[in-house]
Amino acid sequence: MKNFIPILLLSSMFITGCTLTNLMAKGKTNHKITILEQTSLEYSPKNGIKFFGISDLAYDKKSHKLYMIGDRSNLYTFSAKFTNSINNLTYLSAYKIKDNNNKSSLDTEGLTLDNKNQLLLSLEGNAKIVNLAKSGNLKNSHTLPQKLRKKSNYKNSNKMLESIAFHPKYGIITAAEYPLNKKDNYNQTIYSLKGKEWHFKMEKHPNTAITSLEVMGDGNILVLERAYNGYAKPMFISLKKVYINKCDKKQQCKSKLLASFNSDNGNGFNNFEGLTKVGKNKYLMVSDNNGISMLSTTLTYFKVNP
Repeated sequence: MKNFIPILLLSSMFITGCTLTNLMAKGKTNHKITILEQTSLEYSPKNGIKFFGISDLAYDKKSHKLYMIGDRSNLYTFSAKFTNSINNLTYLSAYKIKDNNNKSSLDTEGLTLDNKNQLLLSLEGNAKIVNLAKSGNLKNSHTLPQKLRKKSNYKNSNKMLESIAFHPKYGIITAAEYPLNKKDNYNQTIYSLKGKEWHFKMEKHPNTAITSLEVMGDGNILVLERAYNGYAKPMFISLKKVYINKCDKKQQCKSKLLASFNSDNGNGFNNFEGLTKVGKNKYLMVSDNNGISMLSTTLTYFKVNP
């Protein structure tokens, strides 16, 4: 989401290098998740491209490559390994993401890897899901369900396909940032490009939105939610498990809140937008600093407890 531009009080600022921060303590657990490590990322430009505005990430466990996208059409590649901490995180390359006309002005929001380790990208502005070469060039587009094709069905052009994941059974799945028009503001939908839908209730904080999806080891969906209502009010970040295998006849699915972080409770003003699985029950979550030097790009490594 490009328009997230909060003004911070000095007491809310965390400006660090690539080191562990105190936004959420290492080893902190709420019985549903455990924080394994948290670090702030700051890098000099590479290939003339600044490192900022991270909106999603994807991890290839075979090659140990961690991919990040910035919502200003930037693709960043790292090498990394994950045990009980983040190991050997090394910044390798940066590319501009370009369309077939060699233009690089896309609102790049969601990132995942499919079952062939090909990158998939979701876009706002014009809702699209496309394959992405690891050199940054867009490839073929995928056909969206009918209701996701019409721009008028979305709240606005900056509230489109914020998230994407790949499910071993249902293929590419995605969700609009906010429920489509004429829908209950707190009843969200996950869409499979194969035509299947799953509905679930979001947290009832004002302005709650989906910022990322990931498929869990048991085939259910880990959902990252954000509720932002201006710098003077607390921002809520929620992690929720949606049981797509426990739905009623109307495909309304059960869900469980795993964690909720409130910026008023010492958790920092972090606009978490990206999520990826890196190991058994282990995930990374990343925040978008929107290119504001007072905000950090925060990488959080956590485990979902059995």
